[in-house]
Formats: sequence, structure tokens, C-alpha cells
Amino acid sequence: MSDRTSLVNELWLEWRIATRFLVDNYLQTLLIAIGIAVGSAVIVFITALIDGLQINIIDRTLGTQAHIRLLPPDEFNHIAAPPSGTVQLVLESKRAQGLQSISNWQEILSILSTQQDIDAVSPLISGPALARRGAARSSVALMGVNPVQYQRIIPIQKDMIAGKFIVGGGNAVIGKELAKDFGVQVGDKIRLDAGEGREATLNISGIFSLGVRELDSRYVYLDIKQTQTLLDLPGGITVIDIRVKSLFSADQIAERLGRLTNLKAESWMQTNGQLLNALRSQSMSTQMIRVFVGISVAFGIASVLAVSVVQRTREIGILRAMGSPRRQILHIFLLQGGILGLLGSVLGGLVGFLLVQSFNTFGPKLFYIPVNASLLASTVIVATVTGVVAAAFPARRAARYDPAVAIRYV
Repeated sequence: MSDRTSLVNELWLEWRIATRFLVDNYLQTLLIAIGIAVGSAVIVFITALIDGLQINIIDRTLGTQAHIRLLPPDEFNHIAAPPSGTVQLVLESKRAQGLQSISNWQEILSILSTQQDIDAVSPLISGPALARRGAARSSVALMGVNPVQYQRIIPIQKDMIAGKFIVGGGNAVIGKELAKDFGVQVGDKIRLDAGEGREATLNISGIFSLGVRELDSRYVYLDIKQTQTLLDLPGGITVIDIRVKSLFSADQIAERLGRLTNLKAESWMQTNGQLLNALRSQSMSTQMIRVFVGISVAFGIASVLAVSVVQRTREIGILRAMGSPRRQILHIFLLQGGILGLLGSVLGGLVGFLLVQSFNTFGPKLFYIPVNASLLASTVIVATVTGVVAAAFPARRAARYDPAVAIRYV
């Protein structure tokens, strides 16, 4: 118990001396704390800004597509092997890819639903058709879906600008651009022609706007059975859409699911290569900013404490002559570095948070910037640790002072 009390008293003494040194030269302490606060505020604001921008880009891009799509394997030509000992010269044209159905898709859905890293699964049947109304004609993509399962992949209900997302029972949902081109609204009729005499006249139950002109002018949502009839794929589907829990693990998950199901697996990372490169570049830029700001903060703390060591030479000598061990002197200056980093980062984190809220309130409001508590906590921790590390060299220099020489120092 006495050892514990002695340790507490020693730590309390070190804390008092460290804070006394900082308070005695309050102007110097204030300036370095403001410098750390500015650096921390920059880190918080820039990181939150880039994170908010990335979230907005991902939401806008992936809000209209699945994370992973499973499709039937490509068809290929079957060429007979030549007799043994002969050479076969073949000029081969790739086989045209027709509309194919996924075999045993119900069993595949059951298997996928047991995978821990998958959040949602939805069957989809998709194929081309011609939409007609009066003299107007437009090539469209039929999207046969189960509305409950599909909206776990693409929450299209929030993109409805008229009517509701109701498919089945002779109802269809179309995009804003297609509705504009045909001059229709909710309650009007539209005729779909999938060729070979397969036609249907459907009621428009809703109009959506996904914010992508190509999709808003081509997508026509139906129920699965109606689409199977129009595309002549009874009981079949053409795509399995998947939403995963870890967005940036989609590539690895897709590769594994392709092996598991013997289907062609495409992740959003494959089909959006440029977007992925842009996100990685943004993240790298943020990390570089944080590193360089951290280095500048570290040098600022180190330079201030180096000056403090020179200024406090006589006090250090007196402490050493009174029996203070080298480690206690070392601890005092390390504490100063930690205190400077802590105070500056807390102030900077608060300023950065206020800057973000000002941007959200008074800015252009193109997107919302969230501020995670983990960002503020990590900024404070990193700045405090940086302060301790930056104080290491001045602290070691102070601890090595000879008491007799230090006391005579003027």
C-alpha cells in the first residue's frame, strides 16, 4: 500500500511541475496550443469532408445497382477436338450471348441467404423490349422483380416522384424520362412488346427518378411472372442481385460466390473501376494531409520543449540536486508534450466540429458531412501521442543534465 501511495505522490509531483512549467511561460504555451488546435481542426474538417463526399458519391452510384451480380456463364462454341496427330486451324467468332436463365436459382438463393457476409439477396429477370404509346416508340429494359426483396437491394421507394412502387396485377413502374417522352402519368396505360407476338398492356402505378438519365428513360419495373411471360423464360431469372455488409470487400466475396455457385460474379468494384480509383485517390490525399499536419505539429512541440529545456536549466539542476531521479525529469517533459497535444487537439476537434456544422448549415448543401465520434477521439489520441513522442528528445536532453553544471548555468 505504501508503494502505491508513493507512486501516486510521485506522479502528482511530476504533474504539478509539468503544469507549472507550462503556466509560467503561458504565452509560449498558448501559441503552441493554438498551432496544434489549427492542425487538429484541419485534420477533422478535411477528413470529415472527404468522408462525406465519398459517402455521397457511393450512395449516388451504388444507390442504383447491386454490390454483386450473379449471372449465367457466357455461352461458347463447342469445337470438336481434331484427330490425334493432326493440326486444326480454326477461325472462330465468339458466340452471340442470348438471354439465359439461371438454373436452380431457388436453391442458389437458399445457399446465399446462409452466407454471413451477405446482407440481402434478390432475384431479377431482365431483358429488352419495345415500349409503345400511340406513335411514340422507345427501347426499354424490362426489370422483373420481387418488390420486397428488391427494395432491400435498391431502396427505390424513396426515389418515387409519383404514385407507388407497385408491380404485379397488370401494373408497371417507369422512369421519369420515359414518362416525359411518352407524355404519361400515373393511371395511364403503356404497351410493351418483347417480340414474337409477346405483348402486354399495363397500367402505370408509379414514376421514379434515380437521377441517372439512362436508367430513368429505360427501366420498366414489372413483377417476375409478367416479365417471364414477356421474355419467354417461364420459371427462370437472369440475374441474382446481392448486397454485402462490407462494401469494399465485394471483390473477394464475388470471387468466392462465383466458385460456390458456378455463376459469373461481377462486383461493383469491377464495373466501377474509375470510381474506385477516385475513392482511393481521395483517401490517399486525406492520409497525406494528416501525416504532414501531424509532422508539423510534432516539430512545433519539439521545438517549444527544446527551448523550454534551455530556459529551465537551473530549475532542472535544482531538482536533480534535491534528489529527483533522471526518469522523473524525463517524465516531466513527456507530460508537457502530452498536455500540449491533449489541450490543442481538444480545442482543435471542437473547432473542426463547428466548421463542419457551419458547412452543413450555411454551405451549398450539396451533400451532408457526418462527424463520427471516432474521428474526434482518434484525433485527440494521435495528437496526444504525437506530443509525447515529440517531447522525447528534449526530455532525454533534460534528464542527462549534470546537477552541478546545470545550477551554475546562467
